[in-house]
Amino acid sequence: MLKAPAHFLLILLCLSSCVKRKPPEVPDTPGRSQSESLTDDEGRTVSFDKPFARIISLYSAHTENLFALGAGSKLIGGHSTCDYPAEAAALPVFEYSGDPEYVIAAAPDLVLIRPFIRRHNPAYIDALEKAGIPVVSLYPETFGDFDGYIGRLALLAGVEAEAALAAFHSELQGVRSAASLIRERRTVFFETTERETRTAAPQSLPAVAIEISGGLNVAPDARPVSPLSSIASYGTERLLAQAEKIDAYIVQTGAMNPTKTLDALRRRAGFSGIKAVRDGNVLFIEERIVSSPIFRYLQGVKTIAHFLYPDEFKNPGPAR
Repeated sequence: MLKAPAHFLLILLCLSSCVKRKPPEVPDTPGRSQSESLTDDEGRTVSFDKPFARIISLYSAHTENLFALGAGSKLIGGHSTCDYPAEAAALPVFEYSGDPEYVIAAAPDLVLIRPFIRRHNPAYIDALEKAGIPVVSLYPETFGDFDGYIGRLALLAGVEAEAALAAFHSELQGVRSAASLIRERRTVFFETTERETRTAAPQSLPAVAIEISGGLNVAPDARPVSPLSSIASYGTERLLAQAEKIDAYIVQTGAMNPTKTLDALRRRAGFSGIKAVRDGNVLFIEERIVSSPIFRYLQGVKTIAHFLYPDEFKNPGPAR
């Protein structure tokens, strides 16, 4: 074998010592600043170099979900409807129907709203944005939008959402699997508002809750009152035409629907002829746990499942 001359080996050694080696890459860590951006549900894009740490939430679902994700400490204020959990009820209150200067004086680095708020109070939101405060508008119109909504909330606050979403869907799947074994399924009408006897739009949270729980929705073809709305028109006449087919009647109670008792339901013209109302098979359920995009939606689903099939599903108890 031929050997390289000594002076040639010396040259190679010198050249190798002069080559600049690429330093090892530093992995990202939670504390590192990293540029992010997201587009909200009004088509506006917000960019940020680090998670927001002084957040005012003007919608109760945003507030509740941030606490559920472990980011409640980043909230410095909420709306008067932000009453869950108890820590949320203790936050300073800001009203989007009031003076925006109160929000500006609190010096938040982010204000969370939903599209409804800008539509009804555009001047208020304009004032916040003119003061240099980022405003992000989020609202998932359908059940299928929930994960993306939670993911964006988590991104804004700099927390993880995967584990919470995995647990949420695992429990929902447990209800769905148990309901799929039920042979005699019950027909259901879900009332969102007494006005015009409105119901849940297809793919809305209440409609999906009925489906997961094994109920048969008597109004699967109801048309939303507006594009992407979760509320659908149905009408009393159309409902009463199916009076004998309705095994169970569900009324969501809250700001949109004041009806809270069976007697009040029976006093409506013709309603005592509805099979479920006549037999007392009526569930009054808190609007928030069945129509709001929150993790407690799981409790709403379990409540409906127990109402429809008490022998197969245990009572999850009152909303908490």
